[in-house]
Amino acid sequence: MTSFKDNFSKQADIYVKYRPLYPTELYSFLASLTMDHELVWDCGTGNGQAAIGLAAFYNKIIATDPSEQQIKNCLPNEKVKYLVEKAENTSLRSNSVDLLTIANALHWFDFEVFYKEADRVLKNNGIIAAWTYGLPLISPDIDKIIKLYHDETLNNYWLPENRLVEKEYATIPFPFQQISSPQFFYEKTMNLNDLIGYLNTWSATQRFINENQFNPTEQLRKDLLPVCKDMDLEKKLTWKLILKVGRVVKP
Repeated sequence: MTSFKDNFSKQADIYVKYRPLYPTELYSFLASLTMDHELVWDCGTGNGQAAIGLAAFYNKIIATDPSEQQIKNCLPNEKVKYLVEKAENTSLRSNSVDLLTIANALHWFDFEVFYKEADRVLKNNGIIAAWTYGLPLISPDIDKIIKLYHDETLNNYWLPENRLVEKEYATIPFPFQQISSPQFFYEKTMNLNDLIGYLNTWSATQRFINENQFNPTEQLRKDLLPVCKDMDLEKKLTWKLILKVGRVVKP
């Protein structure tokens, strides 16, 4: 089993502030697929973005993350229980989970070991859903600068797991009875400071800082100012979600 790569504890406080949430329509769709609505396992929960959204549709959410710092920054909800646990080894009972969700985290897992654990805890006909997202779309001028930052400034600081996101999870194994799903998007308004805050949540930005002892987003801010015009002016960011959904059918 691969060891836990802690890519987000350091920036957990800004992660909870700047990372996008997910549309209610996504949770509603997933809830429509499960026969029961008793228990969700939100695996790799981060600061609990998906766990909180799912609480409107299910009676109980067990939300796990191997990062203690992320769990400390989680959003409280009476239906959600947060645990510091790895995806590949959880305390959940066998055949107890109606829905297993992995929001922007599957690419960090040991697939073979995790899928065995998923199969163990999910009920027969239980649903597993994993999603991620790529670069946000804002405007052609801004998008070009952010893509340059992603592709060139940070090129050597993305890990192989990050490249799985770039490929929209197409190369990730998913050994379940796959279910087709609608296309979902998430929109959020941000000003320039918020956008820079979001880019600082990227693991590659943090690796760049650790190695070079300066923050590359400071230059990026200067590059963006001419096209953003007003630092306080809010712009709409749109993320396309890449979603894999499957059903577990047991003998």
